[in-house]
Amino acid sequence: MIFVTVGTHYQGFERLIKKMDEIAGKIDDEVVMQIGYTDYEPKNAKWFRFLEKEEDILELYKKAEIIVAHAGAGTLLTALSFGKPIVVVPRLKKFGEHIDDQQLELAEALESMGKAIAVYDIEKLEDAIKKAKSLKYKPIKQEKRLVNFLKEYLRGIK
Repeated sequence: MIFVTVGTHYQGFERLIKKMDEIAGKIDDEVVMQIGYTDYEPKNAKWFRFLEKEEDILELYKKAEIIVAHAGAGTLLTALSFGKPIVVVPRLKKFGEHIDDQQLELAEALESMGKAIAVYDIEKLEDAIKKAKSLKYKPIKQEKRLVNFLKEYLRGIK
């Protein structure tokens, strides 16, 4: 199962959800999407906006073979804790997906650490998912370098 999550940010993420819906129509994998405030409603995948219970969303992370996510710090820390391949698509200001491009920095950092596959061109998402299927990760507990980076990153955006 491929789990797609866009977090709780108040702006939609049409670009990711539409492309994942298109991909879901072509692949055999089950796709489950958390679409948040995105207006577009997927036709080829199971979807929901938000879940009330944290344990329900954690169960989806656990069941997923691959996690496709926006580059939100909380989302990525959760995904990393499960040791699953992560395809990260940063929200971009130019598409009205965020108020700034802060997610680019986090996506680039995780990619440079070998912790995620970053997708900057949405047309390359399907290839990134194929690549992610061949990757194996160990769950991180509190990997010092990554946690310190994220703490510094979060301090910088307050």
